[in-house]
Amino acid sequence: MAKKLIVCDCAGSQNVDTDAISNASGLECSKVYSSLCTVQIGAAAKELAQGDAIVACQQERQIFEDLADEIGADAPGFVDLRDRAGWGEGNPTAKMSALAAEAALSLPLGKAVDVVSEGTCLIIGGVAAIQAAADLCGVLAVTVLVEDADLIPADRRFDCVLGTIRTVNGALGDFTVKFNGLQQIVPGGRGAFTLGAPQDGAVSNCDIILDLSGRTPLVPAPDKREGYLRADPTHPPSIAKAVFDASHMVGTFEKPLYVRLEESLCAHSRAEQPACSNCLNVCPTGAISSAGEHVAVDPMICAGCGSCSAVCPSGAISYDAPPVDAIFRRLTTLATTYRNADGTNAHLLVHDAGYGLEMISLGARFGRGLPGHVIPLEVDALSGFGHAEMVAALACGFEHVNVLMSPKTELEVLEGQAELARALAGADVVRLLHVADPDALCEALSELVVTPLNCAPILPMGSRRQVARLAAKALQPELSITDLPTGAPYGAVLVDTDACTLCLSCVSLCPSGALGDNSDLPQLRFQEDACLQCGLCSNICPEQAITLKPQMDLTGAAFTQRVLYEEEPFACIECGSLFGSKSTIAKITEKLAGKHAMFATSDAAKMIQMCENCRIQAQFHSTDNPFQGGERPRVRTSDDYFSKRKDH
Repeated sequence: MAKKLIVCDCAGSQNVDTDAISNASGLECSKVYSSLCTVQIGAAAKELAQGDAIVACQQERQIFEDLADEIGADAPGFVDLRDRAGWGEGNPTAKMSALAAEAALSLPLGKAVDVVSEGTCLIIGGVAAIQAAADLCGVLAVTVLVEDADLIPADRRFDCVLGTIRTVNGALGDFTVKFNGLQQIVPGGRGAFTLGAPQDGAVSNCDIILDLSGRTPLVPAPDKREGYLRADPTHPPSIAKAVFDASHMVGTFEKPLYVRLEESLCAHSRAEQPACSNCLNVCPTGAISSAGEHVAVDPMICAGCGSCSAVCPSGAISYDAPPVDAIFRRLTTLATTYRNADGTNAHLLVHDAGYGLEMISLGARFGRGLPGHVIPLEVDALSGFGHAEMVAALACGFEHVNVLMSPKTELEVLEGQAELARALAGADVVRLLHVADPDALCEALSELVVTPLNCAPILPMGSRRQVARLAAKALQPELSITDLPTGAPYGAVLVDTDACTLCLSCVSLCPSGALGDNSDLPQLRFQEDACLQCGLCSNICPEQAITLKPQMDLTGAAFTQRVLYEEEPFACIECGSLFGSKSTIAKITEKLAGKHAMFATSDAAKMIQMCENCRIQAQFHSTDNPFQGGERPRVRTSDDYFSKRKDH
């Protein structure tokens, strides 16, 4: 059964061409209502009762969800056509069609686990912390950590301890706190409480941490750490909000599993030699750690910013809430439907669900709104919209990609991804917007004029690496090789042939198989498409003969192995079989023959020029055979033992 779009023109404030939307998106459309959320609520109930409905309104979403629940209908989908298209400039029909088609997509839901918080709360600070404890002790099991014994109150509704915090690990429902100089109250006796002996290294667990110390946060990216609340102890409204939030952190909560890790693809290290640490360098919360040859992700600490997915060269870490291919499907649907509705000069506006959504809504309600050719795309992880997604959007049919930055976005990550996307596209067609005013946003999008890209639209399928290569080829069809900025995950390996000894240590450790050898000839081979530019080969090379060159070979040669360096093989002087290379055997002979005790004679020196089988044979038959011993004793038999008995 096809989904039905329930349309309302919001008291006649927008024009909606349902026939055009239906033709372009393939959705059945209702008649155009004017007041579905108020006087026409009965009509809304009838539409919802038919099922498979998408309501073209986000502002009154709660009303329609409650209505569906009341009549026993399935929960409808929602799409905002008004703020993102109807209240903008120009003809909104093509954009409305694209947004409606995107809303009809069936996308996989992200995975999640349950987190249980029993309400054990640690409050850190001074006077403000004591007052917060008094407010919370009725709903939470509160312990207050102070650094001044004079602050310890007589109130025994909550615990109070003295000391300092050494480390904090974990998140909501499972914090582990290590203390220095921890002293607990001895409750007996008259007068002020006495304290027990201080303990260093004491460890405790709690579900919630409320930090009212006013000092440096105890965890990285504190605003992204679930269960860790922090407020200025001199600002009562901030304290009140933190106390309120803490009081509601009791029960079972759903924790999204934002990223997926494929350990076998990770190029973090090999044989204790360092390689790629991109995700470690950009993770704001410290959720990623080194675990030998691969990294490990703590899903409880991960805040889902998506930075790791954007910078991972191999796809070992990928965003999974929802999967990355969901973005590619949305981009394809938006661009294709917009073209089918005769839309032209499509520009993409990528924004988050908080700051960006509010900017668009305010600009539509009180300003000029978005231009008709600017299509918004809401994403959960703004930093996860990396170079692959950017060039995929361009190759799908968008002429320009704008990313609306929010105050909490990891700027450095997106700047690097945008630079890489521009290099792959061969034009300045990606822009990061730093605006704090809705009118400035609308103006910046309206005034931008770009040269259209000459690109036949692609269907982005496969991994992020595959999509990036496909898009780059479509965007620059006449180019063979495009140079990329430093740190790009694509490129070539350059070998100094004067220094290389073909030891092949780089081959044995290459995590992606980009470097290979030849079992029949002394060769070093390379396949550029597989190279991650992780740097392991250059780090391990004993001769420092390898350097990396960021680039993308857009020809078919990138998928084939080519010889980087080869030498003439050496033939065994006894059997003629090929082994090693002539230069290596010559160097070894020069260093050892006549100079080392094992190769002092000319016959012994010849063994250097023999294959391993012939070398063993020569050693076995030599006069100073190291395997040769004295005559072996005769094997004793039963007759020997019987004859010995007869003698006695």
